[in-house]
Amino acid sequence: MTGLRAQKKADKNRRILEAATTLFRKVGYDSARIEDIAEMAGVSVGTFYNYFKNKGDMLMATVSMEVEEVLAAGDAIIARDHEGVAPALSELIAEYYDHSLTYLSKEMWRTAMSLSIAQPETPFSKRYTALDHRLSKQVCDLIRALQKRGVVRGEVDCDAVGELLFNNVNMMFIEFVKDENMDVDGLKEAVSKQNAPLASMMSRGAD
Repeated sequence: MTGLRAQKKADKNRRILEAATTLFRKVGYDSARIEDIAEMAGVSVGTFYNYFKNKGDMLMATVSMEVEEVLAAGDAIIARDHEGVAPALSELIAEYYDHSLTYLSKEMWRTAMSLSIAQPETPFSKRYTALDHRLSKQVCDLIRALQKRGVVRGEVDCDAVGELLFNNVNMMFIEFVKDENMDVDGLKEAVSKQNAPLASMMSRGAD
């Protein structure tokens, strides 16, 4: 019985998130009303507040859902054998970028970023920063895994390089969400080109 209740709660939570993301895309984050989200999800407004405190809380839950899914996919990528640094990096970063608009629009990402910067001491900002740190750590973990397999040179500082790479991945993603005309393929191509020289220098056998 407890398991069934937990499943129903999870299903309702997911329904509310899906309704919110649909409405955010349709009318924009600022214009979306909690009453309309609740109606679309088939729950009462009171039930909505049992799950989320406000729209910002719901937006953060959506960002968290997005990041948790890409982290899981990223772990699977790291576990596989890779013959080169550049292809491995491209595969991991492509997973991040390809999934980025699954639940959130560019406008929603801009709102989330703005909230995290404007109110740095809020729970929203701290959760957003923590998710960024987990993604950064995953890039470091990829470099470390490649080093253990002999693909990356032994003297490379995996954490320093991983953080450098993620900082660029993050900055380019900010540029992507700022530009409504930029597509994911263009973003991936630009970042792969930027990563190529560093990947070459890190590779085993490089001069």
